[in-house]
Amino acid sequence: MRRIERGSVWSWALTIAVSTALILVSENPPATGQIQPVIRPQEISESDGIPVLIKHLPDWENARGTARLASTIPDLKLILGDRSVFSEIEMIAGSEAVTAEYSTGRLLLIEFPTPQASSAADAAILQNLAQTPSPGTFYRRIGNYNAFVFDATSEHAAEELLDQIKYEKTVQWLGEDPYHQRKLERYLVGTSVEVLISTIIFILLGLGGSIAIGVIAGFAFFRIRDQRRTQRIAFSDAGGLTRLNLDGLSEQIEPKAR
Repeated sequence: MRRIERGSVWSWALTIAVSTALILVSENPPATGQIQPVIRPQEISESDGIPVLIKHLPDWENARGTARLASTIPDLKLILGDRSVFSEIEMIAGSEAVTAEYSTGRLLLIEFPTPQASSAADAAILQNLAQTPSPGTFYRRIGNYNAFVFDATSEHAAEELLDQIKYEKTVQWLGEDPYHQRKLERYLVGTSVEVLISTIIFILLGLGGSIAIGVIAGFAFFRIRDQRRTQRIAFSDAGGLTRLNLDGLSEQIEPKAR
């Protein structure tokens, strides 16, 4: 019979005990602290491997330390707690969210895959906030982003934080753009309206300028003629002939002394 050394037995028993403890801890995590959901980002930067949505956060270099990604409402509740507005949001397939801590408050950025989904969520969110106002909560739709600031220190600070969010994503078609004709029509209509408005403004300015110049020139001409008229001593239309001075405008001819 093969002899088993005592040290090997103890090493084998210790390995089993450690593995069992790790399994129990992983299945029953400590109650302290929040469990952060682990999701796979939909878009990752090819240069540094950072999720693109995190880079759309204001001052993301400093905020990335507290940034957390989520793809479902239960994930958001684990990170931010149960907010009443979450009951009105449906994160459909393709939706993604990121939240980060700022000195102003907790920022939440939800991106929907289509403008229609973002618009529908926007209407539901606005209705919920109007019916059940939440102090310290501010909201704004920015492109396909539905952005929140929770536990904000002030409205002004929250608005400044929301102003820093820019929706910079663009759509590129592999083939011909199916909306090219519609965009062209919209461009032509907008350009025609701008040209028409510019033409009307130019005509009105030209007409007003002509009237103003005419009034100024006429007034100046009248004043000059009036000044010349006052400098005249007498006026006669007799062509140098003798005439009766009935209107008192001709010079008095004194009789020559004999």
